[in-house]
Amino acid sequence: MLTVTQMAKHHNISRTTILYYERAGLLLPAYRSDNGYRWYGDKESKRLEAIMAYQSFGIPITDIMPLLDHQDDMTQESILRNQFNALDKKNEIQRLRQQQNAIVMLLKQPTLLEQNMVTKARWVEIMKAAGLNEQDMQNWHKQFEKMEPDAHQEFLESLSIDAEEISEIRAWSKA
Repeated sequence: MLTVTQMAKHHNISRTTILYYERAGLLLPAYRSDNGYRWYGDKESKRLEAIMAYQSFGIPITDIMPLLDHQDDMTQESILRNQFNALDKKNEIQRLRQQQNAIVMLLKQPTLLEQNMVTKARWVEIMKAAGLNEQDMQNWHKQFEKMEPDAHQEFLESLSIDAEEISEIRAWSKA
């Protein structure tokens, strides 16, 4: 049996993420001890792996419950088909290509990274030059936060952004 913290470490995610899944009704502890500790077993660990897999497909939290509980095969198929179609849309692919272009542009200037000269203003300039608008940049942050929260934090710090602004960016990125 694992505590919340142990479960988070075991799956390389934050404790907050596990508690979020609990609030959403997706992952409940096997039991709670008298002191209020949550305890998770193998069944919960496998369920968490499934949640994380569905999240990696970009499936919204609200659509994951029917997938986990196999409530209805038609619902399951419908959710997965809808997500497949959403990922296949031209706009999504175009946004991802724009993000790739922004990274490529940055990589063509490796001395900026080596000299730690990429500031927030410079990064925004690079993203705009790659064709991203404000909404695209926010979506980029949201995906980065969802997929690699620790790396997102490190990236924001590398741009010399103050701690308060980093907290604000990460807060709306999680919303």
